[in-house]
Amino acid sequence: MAVIRARPWAVACFLLPALLLLGALIVYPIGYSIQRSLFDASGSTFVGLDNFQDLFTNDATRKALSNTLIWIVVAPAVATGLGLIFAVLTERIRWATAFKLVVFMPMAISMLAAGIIFRLVYEQDPDRGLANAAVVAVHDTFSGGAEWPDARPRPNGELAGQEDGSYLLATPARAGEPALLPLVGVKPADAEGAAEAAPAAADPGAVTGTVWLDFAPGGGGAPDVIDPGEKALSGITVEAVREDGSVAASATTGGDGTFSLPAEDADGTQLRLAASNFTAAYNGVEWLGPALVTPAIIASYVWMWAGFAMVLIAAGLAAVPRETLEAARVDGANEWQVFRRITVPLLAPLLAVVLVTLMINVLKVFDLVYVIAPSSSQADANVLALELYRSSFGGGANQGLGSAIAVLLLVLCIPMMIMNVRRLRQEKKR
Repeated sequence: MAVIRARPWAVACFLLPALLLLGALIVYPIGYSIQRSLFDASGSTFVGLDNFQDLFTNDATRKALSNTLIWIVVAPAVATGLGLIFAVLTERIRWATAFKLVVFMPMAISMLAAGIIFRLVYEQDPDRGLANAAVVAVHDTFSGGAEWPDARPRPNGELAGQEDGSYLLATPARAGEPALLPLVGVKPADAEGAAEAAPAAADPGAVTGTVWLDFAPGGGGAPDVIDPGEKALSGITVEAVREDGSVAASATTGGDGTFSLPAEDADGTQLRLAASNFTAAYNGVEWLGPALVTPAIIASYVWMWAGFAMVLIAAGLAAVPRETLEAARVDGANEWQVFRRITVPLLAPLLAVVLVTLMINVLKVFDLVYVIAPSSSQADANVLALELYRSSFGGGANQGLGSAIAVLLLVLCIPMMIMNVRRLRQEKKR
């Protein structure tokens, strides 16, 4: 203190470069943004608070504001919670260092690179997108899809399409007269492993028939005729339908495409290929659709920042007195009670720091949303930082509105800054 009082000019010389940088990089941009937010898009006409009014009345900015609030509430809480769980669990595993390294590794990836990675992860095509590949694999394990979803009858043939997606044969079925149910539309590659179609045997005591792919390799053959080399469509459900629409009997085609229905039930009915035969294969979840795009992007953010939270919390956990934890266990507390009533309260100041840090960080999220969300659903995933860019430098070219969004982001940061300042003061008092 004596040095400061004796040589104030020396103190000023040391502080001057920092103050100049602070003014040039922080104070001046904030002041200019506030001033610019009071003018129109061209910057020549003073409009007062009109830009802020537009911010809360424009559908795009209101959606961006609501999504930003979702980010502030969900993303930091989930990342901090996972970081806490990982930090506690890594104390009990042998390969704790390796586990921490793997979890923390995404922090080394830029937001842009992470966005590209998760754009591929969330790809709709299960053959390309990892998330849908896993979902489809699990779904198909418990509920198999239709084997021939692309099959359909020839135009103007005897098989007519119905409203429910089934196909009905116009000619009534007769016992002893094998029915022909030809279909097309199946890719030759999909039917490559199928057996050759065989004509059904004429049985006076049954209604028989064949369902097959009416397409001969090389393009030869006649329509509605089972030609050599044409493939059978196995697993097709064939129903005998009465005039009132009720199903009298049903059968499934075998490996050679043939089926058989009892004559006492099926004679005189109409044969129908059930709609379930042509249900499109399950294609997974539309991760980047309007409903799930924001949770999907938040998940990618948590993947990146959970490691950051884990490392900070693990450092704080290492400073927790082990005697306190052991004393609680000796007194009969189980691990959940030790975690909830001792570990978490002791880590509460650190958890607050991590939570506030991530809350400030999510206000600046731009890259992930811009890269991951496709153009069709980017408006549904919009956040304030992205809307600032779109308004100022995108199609809107309205830097007045963009500056108003920047001022709003600053206002949203102020409560978090106040929380940090109060926490620092409390730490100094201790």
